Amino acid sequence: MDKITVAVIGCGTIANSAHIPAYMKNEHAQIKYFCDIIPERAEKAVKDYGCGTAIVDYHDALNDPEVQAISVCTPNNMHAQISIDAMRAGKDVLCEKPAARTYQEALEMQKVQHETGRILNIGVVNRFNDSVNRIKDIIDSGALGELYSIYVSFRAHRSIPGLGGPFTTKAIAGGGVLIDWGVHYLDIVMYCSGDPKPLTVSGETFCKLGKDMKNYVYENMWSEMTKDVNGTYDVDDSVVGLIRTDGPVITLNGAWAQNIGEHESYIDFMGTKAGIRLQYGAGFTMYGAENGALIKTEPKFRMTNHFDNEIGAFLKDITTREKLPSHIDVNIITSRMMQAIYDSAEAHHEIQLA
Repeated sequence: MDKITVAVIGCGTIANSAHIPAYMKNEHAQIKYFCDIIPERAEKAVKDYGCGTAIVDYHDALNDPEVQAISVCTPNNMHAQISIDAMRAGKDVLCEKPAARTYQEALEMQKVQHETGRILNIGVVNRFNDSVNRIKDIIDSGALGELYSIYVSFRAHRSIPGLGGPFTTKAIAGGGVLIDWGVHYLDIVMYCSGDPKPLTVSGETFCKLGKDMKNYVYENMWSEMTKDVNGTYDVDDSVVGLIRTDGPVITLNGAWAQNIGEHESYIDFMGTKAGIRLQYGAGFTMYGAENGALIKTEPKFRMTNHFDNEIGAFLKDITTREKLPSHIDVNIITSRMMQAIYDSAEAHHEIQLA
């Protein structure tokens, strides 16, 4: 397999913590461009990683015939446009999650993927996570019996990221905790349960604890460098929802910020024979009954880096043209469910999807 020439668009946190290190470690990748609208970020990447050229206009990379692949690591409002432009320029694309701010934007991305035949994978990295794939194998084997209910909890005490900045500005991010954190949890649920068809969605979102930005008290703040208490706060800091599918019923409870000093980050898969609790980003515990006794199993195994796995699969995909589990055709289902939760919250009634 020859080296794939890559451009990284957006040189912020996710690029530096995940995409760029994974490309640098992979023998089949070479980064030619680091692009950011803040020139200093792109220039710092060139200096830090000792390769590539810093650019501010992503079209410079798209116009280079040597570039084969693009990683889109920008704020959400640019995901659709950059991905579409890249595919139309003949490039294969790995776009960070969420696919886009809205379901309609994601549908346009999917349409262009079908028109161009280029690769468009979404950065739902947990589909390349060892724990998640073991759970999927267990469910597929029938060991849980009928998988009838899945409960999702992603709740933190006071952890609103970059208060007043891009993360809390709907025009940029598309939403708050649901689209930022919830996308990963819902994607794990869909992947492990075989991507069931959503039928109805009911949800409520709340924009409460961060509205008084100047007096917001917090323990920690991810992306604090983007904080702007004179900025915008118009997204959900908590969400509840219920999704009926043609498979299991999914319930969720999420919060960037809540007035409960506990952090919960897990998914419960409830089956008729056994159940599994996955601790997000870590291992899992399986509960069941055997020989007249209740049993609890905590498998131990080596965890590989799921971002390395994701980037490796993307690079291989450019050669094999296989349809990965993170393909837009699959991820579009999660985009549709999140949109329905937001629509339900706005209308205060259930949304019919099928």
